[in-house]
Amino acid sequence: MRTMQVREAKAGFSALIEAAESGEPTIITKHGKPAAAIVSVEDLQKLYPVKRRNFGEFLLTYPGGIELERNESPSREIDL
Repeated sequence: MRTMQVREAKAGFSALIEAAESGEPTIITKHGKPAAAIVSVEDLQKLYPVKRRNFGEFLLTYPGGIELERNESPSREIDL
């Protein structure tokens, strides 16, 4: 992983993109401190998965191995 200043990154932005695509991330520093990183989309998706599952999908794939029993007792009556 290489490190470079903002000024250098601006001058060689295309090269940074090509490096990221080939799996070489780059840390961009600002005033000597890490400020940002340029990584491939593949690496980014590993860190922040794009697809967010809904609750139903979670339940269908839940590996917990629990069995739920349905409560079949009659419900209360309400006046509408």
